[in-house]
Order: sequence, then structure tokens, then C-alpha cells
Amino acid sequence: MELKKQFSDKALEDFRLIDQAVKEGDEQAFAMLMERYKRPVYHMILKMVRNVDDAEDLTIEAFAKAFKNLHRFKKDYTFSTWLFRIATNNAIDFIRKKRLETMSLDTSFTDDNGEAVQIDVEDKNLNPQEETIKSQKIELIQMFVTKLPAKYQRLVRLRYFQEFSYEEIATELDAPLGTVKAQLHRARELMYDLVKNKKEHM
Repeated sequence: MELKKQFSDKALEDFRLIDQAVKEGDEQAFAMLMERYKRPVYHMILKMVRNVDDAEDLTIEAFAKAFKNLHRFKKDYTFSTWLFRIATNNAIDFIRKKRLETMSLDTSFTDDNGEAVQIDVEDKNLNPQEETIKSQKIELIQMFVTKLPAKYQRLVRLRYFQEFSYEEIATELDAPLGTVKAQLHRARELMYDLVKNKKEHM
């Protein structure tokens, strides 16, 4: 079937960056893609999980997964549509796991051409593929953690692997809650940098 969809200039620029990132291993191309979409992805996830800290965590995971699979991206749709689908499915997996109360698991966003894109979600139990993705996600984060400065490693392990709340981490480390949040925020920023520069792991 011949594709008739007209892509916007922004979408075509995304395609160029993807080619640079995948074929040439251009780290700046990864960084530019993340810079373009970090904020809209974060805000979409925030609407779903309604928690700032969880939304920041899930944004990192979405980009890590997208960049790991960037070589599989087909230009049938815009990069933003593909990325938002990955981010949405990852957030839904989180919601199911945490059994959060949400108004709806359906969500939509506006693509580069200003059109509303509906993301359909099949409400099923976790299948073997989803279980594999969950374990891969942990493996991916573990890979980044070992590259963080030592003082952040324990914080991230408590948060991601032992699934402590921020309050529990503060108690565990006997540190003020504000300090824990600030240090985890810094750890996430460092992890963003690692995600952007992970071409050798693709």
C-alpha cells in the first residue's frame, strides 16, 4: 500500500536525525531527538500517572527503550507517534503494576501536523512479551546505574529496584526528603545523558 500521508518539516527533520543516530552513531542526533520530545512526553505521562516523580522516572524509561529500538523504527508514521506509543505503553505497564486509579487508559496527543492522534490500548493481563520488556527495562536501568557516581547509585537502586517511596528512601538514608528528591533529580539528569550517549549498547 502506497503511503499518501504528508509529513511535516519537523517530522522529516526527525527522520534525518534518526538516520544520523542509527547509521552514523551520531550522539548529537540522539541528544536533539530527546531535547525535542522530552517535555511533551513528560507532560503526557504526568497526565496519566499524576505524580511528578513517577513521570520523570517513566520519561527516562521511555527514551531508553525508544533509543534501544531506534534501528527498528519504520518511517510509516512520524517519530513522535512511535515515541508516544512507547511512552504510553510503558506508563500503562506502570499503572497496572501499581494498581493506580485512573479515569481512563485511553489517551491522545496532537502530532506535528496538529492532528489528534488516538492511542488505542488493549486492556489485557501482562503477556510473556510484556514480562520480558519489564525485565529488559530493569536490565537497561542497571546498566546505567553502574556508570553513575557512587553517591547516586544507592539512591537509584532503592528507587528503581527495591521500589522504595521517596519517604522510605529518606528514612533509610536518614536524610531530609528535599535532599533525597534533589539528588534523585540530579541522578535522573545524569541518566538522561547516559541514555543519549548509549549508541554502543544498541
